[in-house]
Amino acid sequence: MRLRTDDDIYRARLVYLGPPGYTFPVQLPYAQYGLFALLVPLYMFIFAFFRGGWDPFPAWEIALAIVTTSYVFRHVDPDRPARMVIRTALTDWRRSRESAAERRDPKLVARRVMVRGGIT
Repeated sequence: MRLRTDDDIYRARLVYLGPPGYTFPVQLPYAQYGLFALLVPLYMFIFAFFRGGWDPFPAWEIALAIVTTSYVFRHVDPDRPARMVIRTALTDWRRSRESAAERRDPKLVARRVMVRGGIT
């Protein structure tokens, strides 16, 4: 059993329940429907580009859009909206990575210093 929060902002998300009298089995915020609707054509275009043609029924594209939408909205909360999650993911993806080669940590080595002459 999940505990419901008493935070009104968290509970006041815009949810489409379906047509009157025929509610959907799942309650999703409008933003999830919108992101899904944007991702399906994007994945269709990407797959058509690599395959060289269009599919009559985009099953893989729909599946990828569902997984991507659920992954994005797993990180969404009242303090972090979906566009910030997407922007963070895109900027982290474009960030330069360190080389895969192993780097050795610098070692502190005491060196013997010879002083010629005397101190005057």
